[in-house]
Amino acid sequence: MNPYAGLVSRSAAYLLDVLIVAVTTGAAAITFALTASVLGAEGRQLARVVLTSSVVFLPAIMAVYCALFWMLAGRTPGMAVFGLRVVDRFGRPPRWYAALVRGLLTAYLPVLALWLLVDRRHQGLHDKLARTSVLRSPRGDEVTVTTRIASSMRADHGSRGRVPAVGSGWGGVSTGPGRDAEHRRGRPDQT
Repeated sequence: MNPYAGLVSRSAAYLLDVLIVAVTTGAAAITFALTASVLGAEGRQLARVVLTSSVVFLPAIMAVYCALFWMLAGRTPGMAVFGLRVVDRFGRPPRWYAALVRGLLTAYLPVLALWLLVDRRHQGLHDKLARTSVLRSPRGDEVTVTTRIASSMRADHGSRGRVPAVGSGWGGVSTGPGRDAEHRRGRPDQT
C-alpha cells in the first residue's frame, strides 16, 4: 500500500477543516454582530463591517489555522479524522515557515494541490515548495512508516540525512547546523 495520501482523503480532510473554520468564524462574527446591534445604528454599521471582513479574511484565517496545527501536531483535526499527517523531509512535523508557506498556498491557491494527481509521492506544488509530504497513518505503525518515508525522501535527494548546503539543489536554502546534528544523533555510521 502506498503510504502517501491521495486526492480523495486529502480533499475530504481539507473540506472538514474548512467547515470547522467557517462555522467557528461565522459563529464568532454573528455573535459579535448581535452584540453590536444592541448598541444602535453605529453598532449595526460595525456589525456589517465585521461580517463582511470575516468572509474576506476567511482564507487567511484558514491558512493560520492549518499552519498552527501542522507545526504543533503535524495534522489538522480534519486530517486526524482521516488518519493523515504532514511531515517534512526528515519525517517530523514541518517547521513554522514551511507550515506557513504550505498554509498560505493551500488557502489562496488550492488548485496547486492538483499536481498530486501526477506526482509519484502525491505531492501538490504547495508540498513541493514547502518540502512536505502528506502520509497515511496506520494505527500503531506511525514511527515505522515515518522513518521509512523520511529515509526514502532523503535517498531520492541523495542527501543521506545531511542538510543541503546553500545552492545544493534544494532551492539553495540551508536549514542550519542544529537540524543536521539533531538528525544524525544516534547514528554512528554518518560523520
